[in-house]
Amino acid sequence: MSVPLLGLETEYGIVREDLENSDPVEESMKLLQACERKSVFCKWAYSQENSHLDMRGFRVTSLAQDEEEDAFCAEDRKRSYSYLDMKCDRVLTNGARFYNDHTHPEYSTPECNSVLSLVAHDVAGERIVAECVAIRNRELGGNSLQVFKNNTDYSGHSYGTHDNYLIPRETPFEDVVNGLAPFLVTRQLYAGAGKVGSENADDFQGLQLAQRSDFIETLLSIETMTKRPLINTRDEPHAVSSRYRRLHLILGDANMSAYATALKVGSTVLVLNLIASGEKLADLELADPVADVLRVSLDRTTALQRKTGGTITALEIQEAYVEAAEKAFAGKNREWDWILAEWKRTLDELRHSPEKLSDRIDWAIKEKLFTEFMQSEGIGWEDPWLKSLDLEYHNLDPERGLYLGLQQEGAVHSLLNEKEIARAMESPPDGTRAKIRGQAVAQDAENIKSIHWTGVEFASGELLDLTGVICPEEVESILNEQFV
Repeated sequence: MSVPLLGLETEYGIVREDLENSDPVEESMKLLQACERKSVFCKWAYSQENSHLDMRGFRVTSLAQDEEEDAFCAEDRKRSYSYLDMKCDRVLTNGARFYNDHTHPEYSTPECNSVLSLVAHDVAGERIVAECVAIRNRELGGNSLQVFKNNTDYSGHSYGTHDNYLIPRETPFEDVVNGLAPFLVTRQLYAGAGKVGSENADDFQGLQLAQRSDFIETLLSIETMTKRPLINTRDEPHAVSSRYRRLHLILGDANMSAYATALKVGSTVLVLNLIASGEKLADLELADPVADVLRVSLDRTTALQRKTGGTITALEIQEAYVEAAEKAFAGKNREWDWILAEWKRTLDELRHSPEKLSDRIDWAIKEKLFTEFMQSEGIGWEDPWLKSLDLEYHNLDPERGLYLGLQQEGAVHSLLNEKEIARAMESPPDGTRAKIRGQAVAQDAENIKSIHWTGVEFASGELLDLTGVICPEEVESILNEQFV
């Protein structure tokens, strides 16, 4: 079994520095409206959305997001724009969706069928968002609009970066939870973006591994805005529901390092394949996985209580997963071999020489950068200056973003070349249904009546149903029929 489709959704932090109280909804709208790329605008088929079904076998009556949308509708008469106008949905020629998710601009990559393709499309999203910021700032006559690829504003708000995987429905959901929870608790060892201080541990001073770890409250939940879970239970596959689930993970950080994104997503793909193959790693199950998320983030060497008794460290858990994955999948394909090699290398360096991670793992890059800064300025972790620098690390402005500055200096590992990024900004990934969606936007945008992950409806009444389109052969057949 191989996970056939992957995707990332990233909500960006946004602020107008020239306004004392900027409205993120208004600013996100203006940002989306500034986009000059060819797209289908405000025609997203919300009728195809169904976020209330739970993988545990029931339907919830309401979600926190419903309350927010109801509040917006209640205010509609006072606004000069509608709900759909506020969303400003754009579907781009590369198959991605770019829209206003309540109080944040959000970029959803197209569906990809390989990890490295997904990473290229994630970075392409950064570039497209940054492009729109530059256009909007020219309209404003300055540089007051700033956008951040991170997950916290240090004022109690957290916005998400969600990784998505299409997995077989036949795998029991209980097996997914039991097999995945210890892995997700400890994945932050290399996937964490780093965070100065904590909003959930008042006495902590220093750099924790991950930003979202302050906000995980429960093991399982369908919610994404409150009661944030280790494993989200939303059952909305955007595919044939009898065959697939879409695993929608909301606990991850937004990585500036493309390498860290590749390792985060790639290792998860291999673990999901382990679970689907029936592999059991029962001795890794944790007694309190929810609390362990923050424990590991605050101290990566802490001992965690196992469900079966005794203790285990986060690093030992990850080493057990990579050992099982190597035994099962080594030699299967080149990309998986790359993931296995880099996963093992990273864990080995974390155990023996963690300073070597400071060119490719976000929290380690920050640790080196901020430690050197503190030494030069004679300050400690408690200084608020560090939180400002933490935000600037994620700034998409090439003149201000600390990560982008390190990248320009060649101080961090560049996984992708400019040609790969430029292609992902324009074109969808080959062999996926996103290729059909992107081609429709590129060639026939003015005739599209509505569009969604699962289909395209044209003004003529013709409907391209993409729900069951998974394999490259199906994609090529539709492309040849419709667009050649």
